Amino acid sequence: MKNSFSETFDVPATAIDFNNHVNNVTYLQWCIEIAERHWISKTTLETREEYIWVVLKHTIEYKNPAFEGETLEISTWVNSATGVKSDRSYKIVRPKDGKVIIEANTIWCYINAKSHRPAKISEEIRNLFL
Repeated sequence: MKNSFSETFDVPATAIDFNNHVNNVTYLQWCIEIAERHWISKTTLETREEYIWVVLKHTIEYKNPAFEGETLEISTWVNSATGVKSDRSYKIVRPKDGKVIIEANTIWCYINAKSHRPAKISEEIRNLFL
């Protein structure tokens, strides 16, 4: 995955639900957080003050459970950025056994932070992520 962005982390106790595994909503939060960190890692403060992203649609496929204390790796990458929309994917894997925990996708809309209206994704931004 060209231009992917990854981080490894340990599952905290706060992520665990009544079934003693990671809560489904937590995976979604981790996806949003890694997307934000990827955006921050590639862009200037000036760009981030001028443009923001809002979610239009999330899809997530739960493949295997994860548990407190396990080490996970989350990766994200942008598949496309056309017009005002961007299609971003995510994968969370448990490195110790290679099992895929979730695969997810989000459609994001690029927004002018001042007008709060959709903005066309520039070639410069596209080149940073594709």
